[in-house]
Amino acid sequence: MYNGSSDGESHEASQRKIPPASSMPWVRNLRRFIGSGAGLGSEALMELETKRILLDIFKEKQKKSAEAGTIPSFYKKKPEEGSISHRVQRLAKYRFLKKQSDLLLNADDLDAMWVCLRENCVIDDATGAEKMNYEDFCHIASVCTEQIGPKCRRFFSPSNFMKFEKDESGRIAILPFYLYVMRTVSLTQARIDMSELDEDSDGFLQPHEMEAYIRGLIPNLAQLRDMPAAFVQMYCRIAARKFFFFCDPHRRGKACIKKVLLSNCLQELMELHQESEEEVTDTEQAENWFSLTSAQRICDMFLALDKDMNGTLSKQELKEYADGSLTEIFIERVFDEHVRRAKSGGGNSREMDFESFLDFVLALENKDTPEGLIYLFRCLDLHGRGFLTTADIHSLFRDVHQKWIEGGNYELCIDDVRDEIWDMVKPADPLSITLADLLACKQGGTVASMLIDVRGFWAHDNRENLLQEEEEPEEE
Repeated sequence: MYNGSSDGESHEASQRKIPPASSMPWVRNLRRFIGSGAGLGSEALMELETKRILLDIFKEKQKKSAEAGTIPSFYKKKPEEGSISHRVQRLAKYRFLKKQSDLLLNADDLDAMWVCLRENCVIDDATGAEKMNYEDFCHIASVCTEQIGPKCRRFFSPSNFMKFEKDESGRIAILPFYLYVMRTVSLTQARIDMSELDEDSDGFLQPHEMEAYIRGLIPNLAQLRDMPAAFVQMYCRIAARKFFFFCDPHRRGKACIKKVLLSNCLQELMELHQESEEEVTDTEQAENWFSLTSAQRICDMFLALDKDMNGTLSKQELKEYADGSLTEIFIERVFDEHVRRAKSGGGNSREMDFESFLDFVLALENKDTPEGLIYLFRCLDLHGRGFLTTADIHSLFRDVHQKWIEGGNYELCIDDVRDEIWDMVKPADPLSITLADLLACKQGGTVASMLIDVRGFWAHDNRENLLQEEEEPEEE
């Protein structure tokens, strides 16, 4: 009986039709209620509201960016010393530089490459030069890879082969290629060494970091190995200053590592690898700013000018530079433009420190370079207008004329000198001379010497006689 009634109820239930959910009002109301968020709990409501607010903020920022254009990020806060991010940054930097250093060829690898080049090259019958074609180049690449390892493979790319001058048979000389490899390895090693000293990893070196780099090079430079220990710190200051004079034109107190690597200063410093006794003359040593002879000369010059031994130079003391051949108005302008006023003291407390003196000497000894001319032009531009007029030339040359007459020379006409300067420069504007005009005429250094130094004007006035004196020993 129980089973029968149960079967009947199930049969009746199967005969009923269940209406679709869309036809039931309470289902539609429930869905509408849940979709509006009114039926959610407090946490779900808060999350939904947060998403809505963030979405509105994001849309607003997108709208502003589209209207104002994209502004790149120009400032990123550096991690604090000792923080976790700072430690992670230093560790990542150390590992990266270590990896790059391991990929470099060492001295034994370079010697092995040179042997491979010489053993697999062809001798040119006409010139006797050792050369290789592209097939030899590929064969040498395979031999070097077997003997040295895969780290030398990057030097034997087709693009590197095409960089060198080829003869009519399509061959290149092995010596320029080997020198290219050596220079690439040297510059890469210098980049790694400088990056290790770059404490904040911004790609720039500060003065104390550059001095530390030079201090590390001293034992490896043949001409500096015997430097007295007491003079090392002073030498590093003198050497580092030239890098900043040429690689930090805006005087921000930091030099870009890439610019340092590409500058002539680093090449001049590396010339000190040569043995001084046989390969380098005294004249070459004196002309090289980084030589020990030049550094001692600069230091002795400063000490000789510093009469009161206070570590700085006054205007009166600087007037004795170059035996007093510089004009007074130029010395005044140097102090106005390139010497900072002391933090304490009256109006006469401005004196030139050692770093400013180094800039002064570098500018006078490199007048033909853009950096030297920029330094000197600021002194010549008496009114800070960015150009020189005939009145400025008269004012500047007046002191030169006075020293010229005091030296027992013939009488000069300042107007003739002015016209000669205009003929030398050929300015774009016939009424004024700009820095761009001095740089373009390729005689800016000579013009600057004529206006600030009586010896410079004498050398220009007697240039033909001096040229003959230089040619006579060569003919003999």
